[in-house]
Amino acid sequence: MARECQVCGKKPSMGNSVSHRGKAKYLGGVGTKVTGISRRQFRPNLRKVHVTTENGTHKTVRVCAQCIRSGAVTKRIHNAPFRLPTSAAKK
Repeated sequence: MARECQVCGKKPSMGNSVSHRGKAKYLGGVGTKVTGISRRQFRPNLRKVHVTTENGTHKTVRVCAQCIRSGAVTKRIHNAPFRLPTSAAKK
């Protein structure tokens, strides 16, 4: 469950970290060379979000930023803190 989106199931994925040296040709150099390749991990951008479920309860969920932006998650709805009665507001 750690480091995994609870909506879409996005997990960390592996990739390469490539190190370069030298100056690019378009900048006047002789070109860049690869000096090292090591493994690295691409981690999803997870956020803890308070979510309203289908039956109306509230729950804290770890969700990736892409699911939040796409609207796959309904954020918790906060009630208005205080409102005057309509009769008192007219006076």
